[in-house]
Amino acid sequence: MGDHTMRAYDAELERLTQAITRMGGLAESQLDQAIGALVRRDSDLAAHVVAGDHQIDDLEHEVQNLTVRLLALRQPMAIDLRAIVAALRISSDLERIGDYAANVAKRALVLNRIPMVEPVGAIPRMGRVVAEIIREVLDAYVENDADKALAAWRRDEEVDEMHTSLFRELITYMMEDPRNITACTHLMFIAKNIERIGDHATNVAETIHFQVRGTPIAGERPKADAIAPPPRAAEESP
Repeated sequence: MGDHTMRAYDAELERLTQAITRMGGLAESQLDQAIGALVRRDSDLAAHVVAGDHQIDDLEHEVQNLTVRLLALRQPMAIDLRAIVAALRISSDLERIGDYAANVAKRALVLNRIPMVEPVGAIPRMGRVVAEIIREVLDAYVENDADKALAAWRRDEEVDEMHTSLFRELITYMMEDPRNITACTHLMFIAKNIERIGDHATNVAETIHFQVRGTPIAGERPKADAIAPPPRAAEESP
């Protein structure tokens, strides 16, 4: 490539990285605001989160267009090819994170109309851990740090354990007082959505590790003992 062509190529790769970074920041913000809307019973904020989901979708389309252009016109090789394919995969996971955050906000809109139950307090703790994982994988992406991605990947078990504990707490509340069933069921769905956000964040970590090292993470993803989800919770459409 000539100098001008190489500079244009590098600029396009940088634009791709920036789009992924913006997507990640928006996804993290959406999750934080959705949980804040639940805890503060702020329906306006919840509605804002739902309405803002399209911003992440728009960025995913931008990433898709950039990757197609780079693959078609630049014919990248080796690590550049891995970086472009990784960006496409990461953007898909980030888009799903945004969808699940919007789901949390939609549930918050419903919960804000009924009396609050005590286990609501466990949701922010779980959300903070997942938000930390998102930040860690975004840092790993920007820094091309496979070790940092691996450390974030290993935290998936922590999220699973919190989800299991919260699930059992909610079951107890429903058994103690049937009047809690409606609110606790919505909280179960919220907890499952947050757990799925954690899964997608660790998907990103796996992709980053492959982008940097050229090999998948060795071994199976650490998972806590699974419990049966509430009916259809695992398959809720974002």
